[in-house]
Amino acid sequence: MSRGSDGAGRTVLITGAAGGLGRSFALGFAESGYRVAVADINETGAAETADLVRAVGADVWHGRLDVTSVESTTEVAAAVAEFGGGTIDSVVNNAAVYASIRRSPLEEIDPDEWDLVMGVNLKGPWLVVRACSPYLKAGSSVVNIASATVFSGSEHWLHYVASKGGVIAMSRVMAKELGRREITVNTIAPGFTLTEASYGHMDNAEQYGVDRGALRRPSRPEDIVGAALFLAGADSGYVTGQTLVVDGGRQFI
Repeated sequence: MSRGSDGAGRTVLITGAAGGLGRSFALGFAESGYRVAVADINETGAAETADLVRAVGADVWHGRLDVTSVESTTEVAAAVAEFGGGTIDSVVNNAAVYASIRRSPLEEIDPDEWDLVMGVNLKGPWLVVRACSPYLKAGSSVVNIASATVFSGSEHWLHYVASKGGVIAMSRVMAKELGRREITVNTIAPGFTLTEASYGHMDNAEQYGVDRGALRRPSRPEDIVGAALFLAGADSGYVTGQTLVVDGGRQFI
């Protein structure tokens, strides 16, 4: 079944959309004609994103979503499907724990923090897709957000890197299972990107890693949006189980 040449008539659910990269995804999909469902555990931030989406003329739904909860993911999936006329065309699993994580040697990681990171970053995307699955149809797509840190092995970040490596592995299995229904599942692995959370992690965020890239400038959220639109759209209809690294060429330098 065709996805169409753009987002017209299609509904996308974006998790973790209260700010940062998720907000940029919401605006990018809205500008491409999608009906946009904005979900986040931060309901106030989700409402603010929804207002921005509405301002560009797109239909929008917003609500609170706890990706670690079966009940919450089930309720939100049903509401988004109703918003979309009975189906969900695309899911962008962006919600993640990142800003609050302490960089620590592996011996010093708090097991409770480990469980939190795994619960949100790895269990969360599974629960969202699990809940959305009844409403996905042939031609629907899932885009899971991982991280280029999986390939660099960023030190003192073990729980975060492991959770994002799990997202890549999980996406490959999802691609095989959902592929029987003509649904694609792919992963984006962004490099270090200038979001509010990234600025909070370091003083020199604007220059971090710039000298290691083929493109000698920092990555901003809008640099990742095009990859998500591609993997959700018609031009990638035969692309599934893949991981697209979007890092300005830092991994091969």
